[in-house]
Amino acid sequence: MASFSVEEFIGNGILKGLLQKLLEEGWDDVPTLKIMSSEEMDLLHMTQQQKDALGIRSYLHDRSLMQYADKMEDCGKNLAELINLSTTDLSTQFEMKRGHIARFVNRRISEDSFKLHALAARRKSSTMMHRDDSIPKSFGSNSSNSLTRSHIRSNAASDALERSMAEMKIKEGYVFKGIVAAEPAEPRACGCVNPPPISDQVAPYGAIENISVQKLTPEYKIGMDPLVKTKAPPLKASELWREKPAVFLCLRRPGCIMCRAEAHQLYSRKAIFDALGVQLFAVLHEHIESEVKDFWPRYWGGVVVLDRGRDFFKALGGGKLNKEKFLSGFLLNPRALSNYKRSKAMHIEYNFKGEGEIKGGLFVVGMAKSGIAYQFIERNFGDWAPLAEVIEICSQMQNQQEGQRMSVQY
Repeated sequence: MASFSVEEFIGNGILKGLLQKLLEEGWDDVPTLKIMSSEEMDLLHMTQQQKDALGIRSYLHDRSLMQYADKMEDCGKNLAELINLSTTDLSTQFEMKRGHIARFVNRRISEDSFKLHALAARRKSSTMMHRDDSIPKSFGSNSSNSLTRSHIRSNAASDALERSMAEMKIKEGYVFKGIVAAEPAEPRACGCVNPPPISDQVAPYGAIENISVQKLTPEYKIGMDPLVKTKAPPLKASELWREKPAVFLCLRRPGCIMCRAEAHQLYSRKAIFDALGVQLFAVLHEHIESEVKDFWPRYWGGVVVLDRGRDFFKALGGGKLNKEKFLSGFLLNPRALSNYKRSKAMHIEYNFKGEGEIKGGLFVVGMAKSGIAYQFIERNFGDWAPLAEVIEICSQMQNQQEGQRMSVQY
C-alpha cells in the first residue's frame, strides 16, 4: 500500500530539490500533490522532467506500485510512454512482476474523477459557483448544519468540476440509508447464527459533545516528527468541530487490514474534504504507540485521536459497544470475508495486535452545535461508509451554508 509520507512519495530523485518550495506553497501532503495541475506546476517553475516524475509517481501511488517509482523516473520516459511498453519490456527493464504489470497498465484504476473534483474546488478566482440543493431532513439531527469556508472556483475549472460531479454524484433514484447507515446483514452458518442487532437511531448530539479525547498525532505535513513528542492534554471532542465540520473515522484496530484499507481510501480524498472545508480525524479506542507509528502517516495522514472511554464507539452502538467474536463475526460471516478479500487485494500489511472485537463506524459532524449530519455503523467487520455518500453529505452541508450566507447578504 502506497504511503502518505511526502518524503517517501517524492523519493530521492529529481523532485527532492523541490521539497522546500512545495512546503512554502502549501503542497505539503500527498493527496494535494497528486491533484496539482500543469498550470500550478508552471507557477512553481517545474521542469518537464519534474512534471513527468510527479505524473509517474501519482499514477504509481494510485496503484500501490511505488516500489518502481525510482527506476521509472530515472528511465527518461514519460507516463504515456511507460504505459505503452510491452509486458516483456516492463518485466526486463523494471523487474516488474506480472500481477503488478496488470495493475500498471489498467488505466481504469485511476481516481481521476476524485482528482478533478478536488482540483476544480482548489482553483481560485472571482467567480463563485453555487447550487441551491439543501440537506434532506433525514440527513441531520439538527437542520442548521454548516461550514465555514465557501468555494471559489475559476471559469477554467468549471467544466472539470461538472464532469467530476457527474462521476461522483449520487445517481437519480438512489435511496439514502438515512442518517444512520449500515451494510445489510446476511445469513450466517446456513441461518444458524443470527447477526447482532444494531441501533437504527442517530446518536444524540449530547452523546458525543463532551467526549474526552487526546491527540496522538497532528495532521501530517512535510518534515513533521513521526508522533506528538509531548503528551497532549485531554480536550472535549466538541473543540474539534467548533469552527469547522469534521468526519470522524472510528477504527477497530489501526493494525487491522480492513481498517487500514478504509482509512487509506478515505484519506486519499483529503483534497476534496479540504475544498469542502471538512476536517478528517481517525479515532482509536486504545493506545499502542508502535501501532500508531505504523499506521500514521503510511495509511492515514490526518489527526489521530484517542477515545480512551470508547464513547464514540458507544454512541455508534446506541449507548453500548458493538462487539462480536471473531468466529461468528468473521469466519462465519460471508460479507466480512468478502470485505477482507477486498482489502487483501490492496496489498496491505497487517497484524493482530490489540482489541479487535469492538466495531467502529463513521460520523459527519457539523460545525459548532449543528449536530450529527450522518453516521455509519460497521455492522460487519470491514464495512466501509460509502465514500460517494459521505462526500455528497459534506457537499450539501456546504451548499446549505452558502445558501444561508447568500440570504443574509441579500
